Amino acid sequence: MSDPERWLCEHGDYLFRYARRRLYTDELAEDAVQETLLAALKAHAGFDGDSSERTWLTGILKHKIVDLIRLHAREMTASAHGSEAGDWEALFDQSGHWMETFRDWGNPESELEKSRIRQALDECFRRLKPSLAQIFSLRELSGLSNDEICKELGISATNAWVMLHRARLFLRECLDTRI
Repeated sequence: MSDPERWLCEHGDYLFRYARRRLYTDELAEDAVQETLLAALKAHAGFDGDSSERTWLTGILKHKIVDLIRLHAREMTASAHGSEAGDWEALFDQSGHWMETFRDWGNPESELEKSRIRQALDECFRRLKPSLAQIFSLRELSGLSNDEICKELGISATNAWVMLHRARLFLRECLDTRI
């Protein structure tokens, strides 16, 4: 097992991509990865090495994602119940101004563009042949090495590189027509 100080360098991008595909925003994904690394640091001594370090960290991340989704659902439920008629008065001060400022919504145009890109990528990915989608996912989303992919799929290194090239080429052409 590597030094915990190297986890972010070695697994941070993979964990972020994994979390981002399952959560609503980059901020939530970053929070999930931070919570994962903190939990892993606390449980570091108990790691028995039965799985790879990345698999272990991903397992912790899955639980953190579920926790964040549950927390978000509770907050939504609480805010829905807290907005009954008598509770409105608590939102304003004596002069009638809001007691709390609203959170920053960021740049709506930028968020819309990101959303369009994600939708286009998802559409193109769905149109990709299953075998190419599988190898692309293993490489780019799961972060497996070419050797690991070849071993898992039982294909040669040359075949893997050709399939990855075809997948990337298709996705690029598809995205060029949709963005």
